[in-house]
Order: sequence, then C-alpha cells, then structure tokens
Amino acid sequence: MTMFILASLFVVGWVAVAIVGTQVYFLGEQSKPIHERNWNSESFEAIAVSVTGTEADYRTRVPGYRV
Repeated sequence: MTMFILASLFVVGWVAVAIVGTQVYFLGEQSKPIHERNWNSESFEAIAVSVTGTEADYRTRVPGYRV
C-alpha cells in the first residue's frame, strides 16, 4: 500500500511539473524577442494560446533582428 501511495505521488508530481513547465516555456516564448521570419507563426500562436490561455501582446513584443 505504501509503494502505491509513493508511486501515485510521483506520477501526480511529474504531471504537475510537466504542465507548469510547459506553460512557463510558452509564456516565455511569447514575451521574448522574435525573429522576423517567425513573427506571424500561426501554428506556434495556436499552441501557445491553447497551453497558456493568453495571446501574445504584439505591442510589447519586438523583433530579435533588424535588417
């Protein structure tokens, strides 16, 4: 019984860390400078919105490289 409880805690903890880590990654990616070729990446934005529940604020987001 004790092993089952420990295994369950491990699995629940792992899932929680994976969910929080994924949200942190996408929130960070939404806020840092972006290369011009990726500025209108609809696939990334769709995934980021579904994971974080927020859209990128393009008023504060700046291009990473300027030509």
